[in-house]
Amino acid sequence: MTHHDIKDALLKLSPEEQKAFILETLPVLARDMVKEPEFMMQLFPVLLDILKESGMDMQQLLQLATMLSSPQQQQ
Repeated sequence: MTHHDIKDALLKLSPEEQKAFILETLPVLARDMVKEPEFMMQLFPVLLDILKESGMDMQQLLQLATMLSSPQQQQ
């Protein structure tokens, strides 16, 4: 199965199936990829564009990221 075949199959899924696929697969795929700084620099702008297109307020996102990374929240 080629990259193109996989992409075509994924795009044929229903929106709910696509969401489930992303939520179930992204953590597994990202586990090794996040160790590569070059890849993260490629991925970051893609994720930012997705967030901007969604209409998410970047300031709220920054606040959420700050809250999630604070040591008090991790206890």
